[in-house]
Amino acid sequence: MIQEIKHNIFTVGANDPERKLFDALLPLKHGTTYNSYFIKGSEKTVLIDTVDPSKTEILLANLKQLNVEKIDYIIANHAEQDHSGSLPFVLERYPNAKILCSDKCVPMLVNYLQIPEEKFQIVVDGETLSLGDKTLQFIYTPWVHWPETMVTFAKEDKTLFSCDFFGTHFGLDDLLSSGEKETYDGAKSYFAEIMMPFCVMIREHMKKLESYPIEMIAPSHGPIHSKPETILANYRDWASETVKNEALIMYVSMHGSTKAMAEHLSKTLETKGVKTYVYDISTMELGEVASHLIDSATVIIGTPCLLGGIHPSAAHLIFLMETLKPKTKFISILGSFGWSGGIMETITPMLKNFQVELIQPVITKGLPKQKDFEEIEKLADAISRKHTELFSSPAK
Repeated sequence: MIQEIKHNIFTVGANDPERKLFDALLPLKHGTTYNSYFIKGSEKTVLIDTVDPSKTEILLANLKQLNVEKIDYIIANHAEQDHSGSLPFVLERYPNAKILCSDKCVPMLVNYLQIPEEKFQIVVDGETLSLGDKTLQFIYTPWVHWPETMVTFAKEDKTLFSCDFFGTHFGLDDLLSSGEKETYDGAKSYFAEIMMPFCVMIREHMKKLESYPIEMIAPSHGPIHSKPETILANYRDWASETVKNEALIMYVSMHGSTKAMAEHLSKTLETKGVKTYVYDISTMELGEVASHLIDSATVIIGTPCLLGGIHPSAAHLIFLMETLKPKTKFISILGSFGWSGGIMETITPMLKNFQVELIQPVITKGLPKQKDFEEIEKLADAISRKHTELFSSPAK
């Protein structure tokens, strides 16, 4: 996986196409990569980030193949172990290397990896480092997506080493491959699952990066962006406060009632010009659904009543949505019950932290009847009106 992406700048990380789950939560359709970069300056050498500890041998073998006899500095843009986990092993081979990182990163790496504090050298926001014929600048980017994160800009090569910023969970050997639809979808789901909760901070950091003449973005996961204007434009869109004329319906159904309600609502919304996506919570793929959360003006959750409350799958979905903090403007509920109620009594307190408007829910007893379908059509009318008001507003 060694590639020279600019003069004397090499990829030395590892591909992990077989990995199926990240953070014990996020499904990976195409695996991932752990991108590490070696820079050979005329006077000093640098390793930017390491790899997941499971791929340490690959990183060390790549450095050996490049005949790297010494590393002066190891830049730790981010403390999370998929980037930093190999640090102790790299230090064993290159004991004279100094770790450069932000002030908040030091205690994390000391705690996570038990690296002695004397191995660290703190760099401040905007500080530069000369490698002789190459100059690196450190840019603090806190909360993208941890508090200690930073990115590194190679001035002469106009290359941004962005760590998790602009990354994609997509396993491939050729990091310079062109951006195809699959990698676009991967970048969007990556943003939705990891970056979406920090949209406010991302917008600030995007403005900060505008002053840098970036010609290449080299993230720590997935392909390198040799035409960075595309991913930059996507991030400006995804991190913005705007949504689209779309509705996302997610339901769980035990005996077919909420499924019938969700399908009827979807068909009715489509006739009113609202693009609608429908997913069964029990089988949906988190990354795909999270991508729709970026754009959807309205989210509808469908759940049967189970033992006087909502179905646990629906409760888990609401918890995930609260964690991801989508830009959704409106929310509504479809529900059905048999011998007991309790759906709205259970779900209403769970929605208190959402900055959204609740549109009148539709709750049925048993299978939906004609009058219930009429109520669903009224709900579709209400959603359509809300969207019309939202997208006709000059502020939007």
